[in-house]
Amino acid sequence: MRIVDLSIPTDGVTPADPPFQRVTIDYTAHEEGARAIAAQFPGLRVEDLPDGLGWAVETVTLSTHNGTHVDAPWHYHPTTDRGAPAATVDELPLDWFYRPGVKLDFRDYPDGYVATADDVRRELDRIGHELRPLEIVLMNTGAGAAFGQDDYIHRGCGFGRDATLFLTGHGIRVVGTDAWSWDAPFRFTARRWAETGDASLIWEGHKAGVEAGYCQIEKMHDLDKLPDSGFTVACFPAKVARASAGWTRAVAILDEHPGETP
Repeated sequence: MRIVDLSIPTDGVTPADPPFQRVTIDYTAHEEGARAIAAQFPGLRVEDLPDGLGWAVETVTLSTHNGTHVDAPWHYHPTTDRGAPAATVDELPLDWFYRPGVKLDFRDYPDGYVATADDVRRELDRIGHELRPLEIVLMNTGAGAAFGQDDYIHRGCGFGRDATLFLTGHGIRVVGTDAWSWDAPFRFTARRWAETGDASLIWEGHKAGVEAGYCQIEKMHDLDKLPDSGFTVACFPAKVARASAGWTRAVAILDEHPGETP
């Protein structure tokens, strides 16, 4: 068995989000941790502790949409499936998040392009794969190679309403992308909206969730290391009460053939 990490690190340095959504992490080292322990036990001196050291602790300020995370239907709209209450991340069925995976390659599509259902069909035909319900479909876009760069949030193609509904129509409930968003980068959507005045173009892939409930894994990583299929994705979201998303350490699990070097 080989495990491929599909998650980005969560830190306060990498430009993986817009400035308003950056992570902050305060690190407490062992020396400061020793003082915190001593304060809990009257009469205890720091030097009484082994090596005079205590715990290391981090205090993190972040959004549920920082790092690699799973978006719940509640993120897109208060209702889904044409009127049913949309599920928050703690209400989602866990069996959605441990399923066979399929990787589709959209790296040749330009930044800002909105992929259609026909684009998805062509890629499935290219790899000779027929979708099965509850498979996890991962999109390898041009954003993957740009992670860590200042323009990461503006890179990669997105997936429009009809592409999303094509997937949900085949019983897909979890999709993923290595881009900042399932939709096209906002920089390009803003141009299209300015040209047309059509607000339905804004967040159209997300808003497809009004019609069919599904989840997105955003800001994945190293999708180019995966085969087209033949792997399992594990991406259980953190159980954040009443939340629109939850962080995940998404991984792909590949069965190695006998004699193959892991």
